[in-house]
Amino acid sequence: MGNEWKLRTRTLTAGRVPLLMGVVNVTPDSFSDGGRFFEPAAAVEHGLRLAGEGADLLDIGGESTRPGAEPVSPGEELRRVMPVIDRLQGAGLPLSIDTSKAEVAREALAAGVEVINDITALAADPAMPSLAAASGCGVVAMHMLGNPRSMQQHPVYRDVVGEVLDFLRRRRDALLAAGIQQQRIALDPGIGFGKTTAHNLALLRTIGQFQALGCPLVLGVSRKRFIGQVLGDPAAERTFGTIGAALAAARQGVQVLRVHDVAAVRQALRLFEAAGGL
Repeated sequence: MGNEWKLRTRTLTAGRVPLLMGVVNVTPDSFSDGGRFFEPAAAVEHGLRLAGEGADLLDIGGESTRPGAEPVSPGEELRRVMPVIDRLQGAGLPLSIDTSKAEVAREALAAGVEVINDITALAADPAMPSLAAASGCGVVAMHMLGNPRSMQQHPVYRDVVGEVLDFLRRRRDALLAAGIQQQRIALDPGIGFGKTTAHNLALLRTIGQFQALGCPLVLGVSRKRFIGQVLGDPAAERTFGTIGAALAAARQGVQVLRVHDVAAVRQALRLFEAAGGL
């Protein structure tokens, strides 16, 4: 298992309780918060709040990846995220840039960001693997079927677990071949990215199998649509469902949970561990 994740200047170690990656969406159209943190000051305040609630790192994104989202230019993405990155450097936590564009990642890395979190598994931009290798940053390579505009239009798999596992194995090997050390690679099965509720639940039930890939696992279940479809809750009211999914993942050894509600998930995990659930 990959419980240690090497970043540019530090190593994060997951114990029995997963590390928490706090989400900072600097977008006007996020599915989860509806643009509440689009203005830099609001995004910075939110990031500092998540740090105070116990986040282990902060993931900053300037382009919505919700189903149906339209892409934005690198310039617009940089305009959104760079003021937030600059001001959150003082939070004392490693920062991650949620982008699939090497131009955006390059500027973020120059400002001190330590992780590239790429929903295309560093495949959309051919410059991304070499950039990551040269910088020595940590990376998150995620599985997605299609792209955000089309990914939820009747996604079909013969064997969702086997196919996602095979994809992540192949992307891990490609990143290794590009010169990125395995200790710097984290893998994400991409819950909600080109999957139905049945697909998402199948992946969540079997996520422990992905430990065989030898890299830390990142799982983003927070406030996702499948929770609403199971429980009937709107996005802003899916904290309880998020906790349930987080506990299911933690029991299977997932090293990093990407969440919006850091305080709630942190407390649930601590009590779950104290009661012997982990």
